[in-house]
Amino acid sequence: MAPATSKTANTKKATTRKATVQNAVAKQAVAKTAPAKKAAATKTIAKKAPARKTVVRKTVARKTVARKTAAKKTAAKKTAAKKATGTTSSRAKASRTKTSGPKPTTVLLVRHGRTPTTGQVLPGRAKGLHLGDEGVAQAQRAADRIGALGAGKIAAVYSSPMERARETAAPIAKATGHRVQIRKGLIEADFGEWTGRKLTELNTLPEWQQVQRYPSGFRFPGGESFTEMQQRMTNAIAELVAAHPGETIVCASHADTIKAAVAHAMGTHLDLFQRIVIGPCSISAITYTTGGPIILAVNSMGDDLSTLIPS
Repeated sequence: MAPATSKTANTKKATTRKATVQNAVAKQAVAKTAPAKKAAATKTIAKKAPARKTVVRKTVARKTVARKTAAKKTAAKKTAAKKATGTTSSRAKASRTKTSGPKPTTVLLVRHGRTPTTGQVLPGRAKGLHLGDEGVAQAQRAADRIGALGAGKIAAVYSSPMERARETAAPIAKATGHRVQIRKGLIEADFGEWTGRKLTELNTLPEWQQVQRYPSGFRFPGGESFTEMQQRMTNAIAELVAAHPGETIVCASHADTIKAAVAHAMGTHLDLFQRIVIGPCSISAITYTTGGPIILAVNSMGDDLSTLIPS
């Protein structure tokens, strides 16, 4: 039995030696291949490093571009906001400039008082026609009404050059502490050859129907047309309004001229102005604003003028 045991022992030793040798060989092989693998890994890392750097650089560049783009957009938005604010401010200033124009002016249009020929003759611009007793009383009542507005309320009193208009304006000027200022633009229409003729005679003429129904197409023989009269009257009022911003003035004039002015202020065609009634010493009030005229009263005979306030 002993020789068998010895043989087995020798076999184990041989196996152990062989394993040891194999391990050594493996270690040597590993030792030999390790530098190569390390070198290969180093080369691989070296190759990858530039690519990674390039990727990083590109990423950084993209982020930089993105930041710059965002900054530009923000700056553009701020600039646009400033421009918008500036535009809004400019519009606001322009709006304030528009609304801060001339203040409204109120014009009290007063027809002259009754004369001895009122309703009987077409007096026109004939000289020497004065107020009758009734007309004088009417003028005083108009003066009382206007004077009741209070001291300093009336800035000026203007009148047509005709005697009957001046005599109506005189007590108004006295009641308001002013003198009468003559304005030729407020004068009566020039009736030409019809001046001084009786109304009963004129009513029978074919042309009289045109005067009543189509005045814009009619010219008095040798005289003024209705359109010329309206233009003259409205121009005269416009000049006085411009001279008295924010004030109230009085203009003594005549029936047709006042009717034409009222129609113009109302936006009513001249062919319809005969529908407007303007009695002796009646007061018609118009406030002229930058947005257009405001009619406060037409043919007012006895109302309290202090109630005439634009709503």
